[in-house]
Amino acid sequence: MKDKVIIALDVNTLKEEERLLDILSSHIRIFKIGIELFYSCGVKAVELVKKYDKEVFLDLKFHDIPNTVYAAGKVAAKLGVFMFNVHVSGGIDMMKKAIEGAEEESEKLGVARPNILGVTVLTSMDAEALKKTGIDKLPEEQVMNLARLAKEAGLDGVVASPEEIVSIRKNIGKDFLIVTPGVRPESSDVGDQKRIASPQEAFARGADYIVIGRPITKAKDPVKVLESI
Repeated sequence: MKDKVIIALDVNTLKEEERLLDILSSHIRIFKIGIELFYSCGVKAVELVKKYDKEVFLDLKFHDIPNTVYAAGKVAAKLGVFMFNVHVSGGIDMMKKAIEGAEEESEKLGVARPNILGVTVLTSMDAEALKKTGIDKLPEEQVMNLARLAKEAGLDGVVASPEEIVSIRKNIGKDFLIVTPGVRPESSDVGDQKRIASPQEAFARGADYIVIGRPITKAKDPVKVLESI
């Protein structure tokens, strides 16, 4: 489980990031750096995780024209992250350019290319929220559409809620990574998440990795919560 649970470092200072790494790095291999921490502290946030000899999931959700995402893919590979993500809704050309950029930089450095994931439908969105964006489909339908597109583009997997894991695994196969946010231990606050499940349920359905943030990082005893999971 040390390799399967990803802790979201949703803080905005290096001091707070370091505090969490001091507490959790002996229990966890992969830490997620999202836009709050990266925009606050930049590359230093990635370097700090690597200082602890841990892996980084760079969760910046690239979504731009293909050439820009190509350049971003090169930068992510240069940073030595374990995985990063792009929005599938950016289109197949954009996704392919992300792969191209990461592959070119990784080959240049003589290192393995980071895993590249496609973000499908955010776990904070339900059918009503999707409809307001002009998508008149259930979240599971839209996630499957996007997951197929990500597979066609050559991505390594997707980020999807617990509710879509079974469908993705059934229709796309076992060699396609599924990273699942929206995971909440039983009795914890769901916050702004809408499509959720417990860690046990997410793994039982076929998730490769689960992402947990606030229920652990905001706990009085983060290690105790982690051990209970």
